[in-house]
Amino acid sequence: MRIIGGSAAGRLLKVPEGLGVRPTPDKVKLAVFNSLGAFLDGARVLDLFAGSGALGLECLSRGAREMVSIEKSEKHARFFRQNLATSGLPTAAVSLRVQDVFQVFPQLALMGRQFDLIIADPPYGEKNVGRRSTSLAQRLLDDPVLPGLLAPGGLFVVGHTKRDTLEIPAAWKERKELRHGDTVMRFLERSKGPLPQEATPEETRD
Repeated sequence: MRIIGGSAAGRLLKVPEGLGVRPTPDKVKLAVFNSLGAFLDGARVLDLFAGSGALGLECLSRGAREMVSIEKSEKHARFFRQNLATSGLPTAAVSLRVQDVFQVFPQLALMGRQFDLIIADPPYGEKNVGRRSTSLAQRLLDDPVLPGLLAPGGLFVVGHTKRDTLEIPAAWKERKELRHGDTVMRFLERSKGPLPQEATPEETRD
């Protein structure tokens, strides 16, 4: 794995060994970041299911000015810290929180945080023929607090497997979909209208 663009292009990323690790492939990253283009310049990024940094460090390399990265596994977080330290990227721009992402959302909302880009490529779910998806990607879309963490004009990019059919709730509007192999990356923006009941404007103001 490596950083493929920006100031740290070509830097190798170390990842834990084992079948439980699924870094975002370089070809998928290339498609995503080519689509984002200059959108990342000066962006505030919320990096979910950060793993060892494949997506988050790519954002930083391509001009993001601030990033909050969330990773539940301390083992993966150690690799993230190591990759950040050897990347030559500004470590002060990154806040890494070793927590469950769904527990972090209310905390960020109470702090009044908002982000220009929220990006996530979580572990894949199972094929969901005949039932609504229960995957982590669907849980992100369903979360009532997450839309309020996206700044006006911001983007939410979420990945999932093509065998996992997602339902896009009313809080989100899909702008674009990229497919590569078994991976689907969806680009969404916040729908116009009031935020879900659980995420009030008072909780999410910048």
